[in-house]
Amino acid sequence: MTKIELGRLGIWRPWSELDPDLAKDVEDLGYGTIWIGGSPRGDLKIADRLLAATDRIVIATGIVNMWDTPAEEVAASYHRLDQAYGGRFLLGAGIGHPEATQEYRSPYETIVRYLDRLDAADVPVEGRVLAALGPKVLRLSAERAGGAHPYLTTPEHTRLAREALGEGPILAPDQKVVLDTDPERARALAREKIGFYFKLRNYVSSWKRLGFTDDDVAGDGSDAIIDALVAHGDPAAVTARLAGHLDAGADHVAVQVLTERGGDPRPALRTIAETLPPR
Repeated sequence: MTKIELGRLGIWRPWSELDPDLAKDVEDLGYGTIWIGGSPRGDLKIADRLLAATDRIVIATGIVNMWDTPAEEVAASYHRLDQAYGGRFLLGAGIGHPEATQEYRSPYETIVRYLDRLDAADVPVEGRVLAALGPKVLRLSAERAGGAHPYLTTPEHTRLAREALGEGPILAPDQKVVLDTDPERARALAREKIGFYFKLRNYVSSWKRLGFTDDDVAGDGSDAIIDALVAHGDPAAVTARLAGHLDAGADHVAVQVLTERGGDPRPALRTIAETLPPR
């Protein structure tokens, strides 16, 4: 299997907010990949529906949770999708965060054992990427997977991740965006959507490695860290942040448009595609 082509830009959206109509519209806008977020079920029926509705776009999981989904189940889903839509499905897997899983222990060893089971089920290295924040799992992403899908990071993290991965492996960070020129309103929406991550120690540890302080990560985050994690402003400001990841070594950026509950991401995705063409 050759390295999968993701395009410069894709979208990240919780599985519960994805449907075939949105997938087709995103493909028509020129985006290269749709990342299915929110720990989709191992049967990956949502990926089936999105792939069937589209012709070109890659569908990736961002991510299948290793604690919730046996490797053998997701391997069977991988082979089903690869056989039906060869070259258009990418398996993203990871261990999530410890606060969500009572059995969370020995995370690195758990990832290694999971990858061993995927190997035994003939899931190719190039067909999978790992959720990775710290240097140890980033190196594992280069050694045992096709690359890494870091979540809720910054272009500086992307630069460090590329150094850890080396040349060749896929580096596909996500970037949250709010197209709103009112900074207070944009930050309020950002805090509403990502505030709970400030209670999760793996994310907090990652941000501190980037130089953020205890004050930055207290409560639901300082303005400085919110601005670093969520790109907001006019289209030029938002797309400059996306370009910053690409300039720092990313192959691809997964754009997560933050909207009010039930909001439609299409207008923002269309504006971004017009300002920074996805391909």
